[in-house]
This record gives sequence, C-alpha cells and structure tokens, in this order.
Amino acid sequence: MTATDTAPTAPRRAGMMRRRPFFTLASLVALGFVACAIFAPQIAPYPPTLQSIDAMMQPPSAAHPMGTDSYGMDILSRVIHGARYALLIGLSSVLIGAAGGLVLGLVAGLSAGWVEWVMLRLIDSILALPSLILAVAFIAILGQGVDKVILAVGLSLIGPFARTVRADVLQVKVQLFVEAAGLMAIPRLAVIRRHILPNVIFPLCVQITIRISEAILVSSSLSFLGIGVTPPTPDWGLMISEGRGFVSFAAWMSGMPGIALATLLIALAIVGDGIREEFDPKLRTGR
Repeated sequence: MTATDTAPTAPRRAGMMRRRPFFTLASLVALGFVACAIFAPQIAPYPPTLQSIDAMMQPPSAAHPMGTDSYGMDILSRVIHGARYALLIGLSSVLIGAAGGLVLGLVAGLSAGWVEWVMLRLIDSILALPSLILAVAFIAILGQGVDKVILAVGLSLIGPFARTVRADVLQVKVQLFVEAAGLMAIPRLAVIRRHILPNVIFPLCVQITIRISEAILVSSSLSFLGIGVTPPTPDWGLMISEGRGFVSFAAWMSGMPGIALATLLIALAIVGDGIREEFDPKLRTGR
C-alpha cells in the first residue's frame, strides 16, 4: 500500500463537507484568513504602520472599524496584515519542523543499536520541554525577528514530528512487501524511497495541518512576551501585548487582535482534526 492508495477522492471530500458542518464552516473561516493574508494591501483601509497623533486610541468608528492603538495606527489594517505574518510563520515553521522530524524519525525508525539509542535520546530531549520553552531558548540564541521566530518555532516542533514519523516507520518496515523487497536484494535506499517514504509522507502531511495552529500560538506567545517579532510589525501577539496596559479604557487594542487570533486557531484546529479523522490511515482502519 502506498500513499496514493489513501488519497481522498472528490466524492469523499463532498461527503465530508455534508457530514461535518463545523469542518465546512471552519474551512471557510480559514480560507477567509488566507485571502486576507494574500490580498492584505488591497483589503486594508490604511497602511499597517501609518501613525497619526490625531487618531490615537480612538474607539471603533466608521473611519476605524476596530479602533486605533496608542500610536494612532488603524487596528483593522494591522489585524489584516497580521494574518499574513501569522500564516507565514505558522506554515514555514511547521515545514521546517516536519523536514527535521522526517529525517530524525526515519533514522530512528530504520537504525538499530547505538544509533537508534542516540536518536531516541535526542527525540526524548526535544520532547521533554514544551514547544514554547524550547522556542524561547532558541530565540535567546538566534535573536529577534520574523525569520528568527520561524526558525525557532520550527526547531521546537521537530520532536513531535520525529516521534510520529518513527512510529509510522516501525509499522511499515515490518510489512510483507518491505520484507520481500529486502529478500530480493533491492538496495536499501530504493526500499526507503519506493515503499517506506510514500507510506510515511501522507500521515506526516496530516500532522502538518494539525500543528499549524500550534506554531501560530507559539509564535504569538513569543511576541506577547516581547522576544519574538519586533515593533512596529503588525503581529497579533505583539498587538495584544502593546494593548494590555490600556485594557481598562481601550479594550479594543488587545481585544480585536485577540479575537482574530482565537478565531484562526479554533478554525485551524477544527480543520486539522477533521482531516485527521477523515484521512488518517490509522483511524480509517477502524471504520
């Protein structure tokens, strides 16, 4: 069996939409954020870093539907542009984590002896700490900035991906078609490329959809703590942090980006869980 055998068909996707109305709604919400990220310059009414002394801390109005912050910057424009940074950081860091986890997981699953022991200890050491704590440690080494946040969050996610890949490799390498390929003296790299990788990649892609929300949350937490993205970048975590000192009389400064962040995370979590429940081979075998 290869990954193509489990590829979703159009009728299955349509049936999934009918069976899972919350998945459909969450998908539309997530696509809305993606559209905002792609067309942010065209959608946003103002430049995200445009400051105005005359418009400082104005409540929501017709001119500024989400109000303004303490520098007079339009919060709606910053929230729209913030979707670009959130999705960019989330997707890029997850791809880095998935690539590193794929390599570590394959080595740990296919090796034996002291190599396997070293790989397992390395994975366990990564999993010993929460992703946020690891990301903070990497930020302390790498420094601040969008590119540094992407790398730090990506490195902190290698452990979970490696654990998933190793578990899948252990299941696949004992299958009869893999053992038969070994008995036929097919080179080991060819066996990995033709038989093991196709059966590992698809579950890994399912995990990517689930981990994107976690990566966005970790990156926003770094910015909230003041060690992630630097001002005046329109990052949601940074906006929440900047507005917390004014929450008693200007709640919209933290509330609007907080609502956007919560909405995106919930939508991505529902979409990821729906994809996992529908297409994960481990769960489908029990149906």
